[in-house]
Amino acid sequence: MSDQQQTLNAASDEAERRAEEIYATRYRALSIPWQTLLMVMTVAITILAINQIFNFGFFIGEVMLDSRYLYIYVGAILTMVFISFPATGSASRTSVAWYDIVLALTSVGLFSYFAVNAERIVLEAWEYAAPQFGIYMALATWALVLEAGRRTGGWPIFVVVAVLSLYPLYADRMPDVISGVGMGLEDAAAFHIMSEESLFGIPTQVAALLLFGFLLFGVSLQHTGAGKFFINIAFALLGRFRGGPAKVAIFSSGLMGSMSGGPVTNVLTTGPLSIPTMRRIGFSRGYAAGVEACASTGGVLMPPIMGATAFVMANFLGVSYVTIVIAAIIPSLLYFFGLFMQIDAYAARYDLKGLPREELPNPLDVLKDGWYFIFVFALLVWMLVHLQREATAPFFATALLLVINQFTKHKLSVKGFLKLLSAVGQILAELGGILAAIGLIIGSLQVTGMAGTLTNDLVYIAGDNVLMLLIMGALTAFVLGIGMTVTAAYIFLAVILAPALIRAGLDPVASHMFIMYWGMLSFITPPVAIAAFVAASVAKCSPMRAGLEAMRLGTIIYFIPFFFVFNPALLMFGTPMEVITVVITALIGVILLAAGLQGYLLGAGRVGPGVLGLFSRITLVCSGLILAAPGGGMVGITHGTLMLTSAGLLIVGATTILLQRRAMGEPIRLRL
Repeated sequence: MSDQQQTLNAASDEAERRAEEIYATRYRALSIPWQTLLMVMTVAITILAINQIFNFGFFIGEVMLDSRYLYIYVGAILTMVFISFPATGSASRTSVAWYDIVLALTSVGLFSYFAVNAERIVLEAWEYAAPQFGIYMALATWALVLEAGRRTGGWPIFVVVAVLSLYPLYADRMPDVISGVGMGLEDAAAFHIMSEESLFGIPTQVAALLLFGFLLFGVSLQHTGAGKFFINIAFALLGRFRGGPAKVAIFSSGLMGSMSGGPVTNVLTTGPLSIPTMRRIGFSRGYAAGVEACASTGGVLMPPIMGATAFVMANFLGVSYVTIVIAAIIPSLLYFFGLFMQIDAYAARYDLKGLPREELPNPLDVLKDGWYFIFVFALLVWMLVHLQREATAPFFATALLLVINQFTKHKLSVKGFLKLLSAVGQILAELGGILAAIGLIIGSLQVTGMAGTLTNDLVYIAGDNVLMLLIMGALTAFVLGIGMTVTAAYIFLAVILAPALIRAGLDPVASHMFIMYWGMLSFITPPVAIAAFVAASVAKCSPMRAGLEAMRLGTIIYFIPFFFVFNPALLMFGTPMEVITVVITALIGVILLAAGLQGYLLGAGRVGPGVLGLFSRITLVCSGLILAAPGGGMVGITHGTLMLTSAGLLIVGATTILLQRRAMGEPIRLRL
């Protein structure tokens, strides 16, 4: 076994250990009876979901009413939340407290009542005319959902959801700008729990009817060794080039992030290997942490899975999930290309070599060992794009993956399969608890009419200035992303801000993508920069240093949303020639931007120090941004004008670099 392979195995074990430490701070370490109960519930929910999504009619010879299925699903999820998540940081993490047992049993009782009466709730419109006992049950359910949201999403989620879910009670007494239709506590409770627009609105429907299979697929990939396969193939293909380990981090973290949809989880999965290897060839601790944070965050944008937000977006827009995936391809590739070119420029500037070829795994051996991961991905993409089976495709892919895996040396043992079940239950409980709580926000905004009011106000404040409206939206999305999950921040703004952007004349998909992008930027932007801070703990460096490096490396992502909003050709909405033109100019622009940020221009070499060096960098950055900005569309400037302006700045910057190098006595020759 090669030294690098031993390092990979050791790092994989370290990543698993660190992941278990994180789980220990989030979830209870349950006894075997409680673990067994949760696994049984996970299996039961999975069977129930398969029955509903595939229209099998396992239980009654016909498909269950959707509302009844959702009541059972959410009831089971909340029960798992109260068993898995301790109430406070000081609560016991090894035993389930008596009050948690009471809350779990209460969840079972409440949602059983609603499930039994599902048909009456629909036919008799209980959201507006519920019996008194049903109202009492709804009030208790409301409180349970808030507590589940607090445990899974933290206090920020609880405070925001509590204030906004109570909004119908005081909406009519608010200033005109944010006033709405008011109602009493009992009427609000009935609407929240028994309508299809609040607790059981888009977030919960997406989780139970569309996202479920993708969560199952992502967890199955992680527990069958896909993470190690992606890291190995990345080392085999990129490890020997300059800055190789950092490029490996981009490749492997992008793939892993697409599966997990969680930047922090991604950092802890790939970081323990990529960061020490980057350090070994000369990258600073802060730079290595920044690379890993940016790569892991960008994975959320990478098709084909992209995390929960993309599925919610498809439902909001009323389009297929494939439409969102296709639209995300070019922006995500531009982001990762920008990271790749910055790392390449940094490695060239400081002469950082790759790893010796003899230490790297053989590409053919890696493919031979994990070919079935690629095959399963191909099946998933084929079913999504060609057959358009969005809800059922991940179930087929998961089944195929688990079957093939059992005939390889990585086959799951009984213990491994139980770990997989446990992980599925944990992610279902965590995401389900958050989405259930967020649904209450949508309900309040809809029933009070505040969503339309705020949309009109935003358009009025911005006037005819679309750029001002976008800047307001970007800042709002960023601030919300600091205290909430990306999905939660997106849902809130999709109701309020997206309609305003669309009314201003922007493309609907581009508007929603803009919100999602800016909602996730808090993961790499100080003062929060959660992904960067977690990477800093792995790299053992200053969190703020890692955050600043991540922010610089991820510079392009701050501009990409504005680019595709002003010209949706970057989302593949346009003629083939227009799409090709904006992609080519964007790629070249990203190269120039990376050169300016990192101080190395392909063909001219290293940027010198001092004022002249700073001037060269500024001209290269401006040249890159101008060229990357898509001409046409709402920009109002032609591609030709942008190209000529960019070329002029590039000539000035490159000439300054060459003259400065000549003055310093350095040889002038072509440098790639």
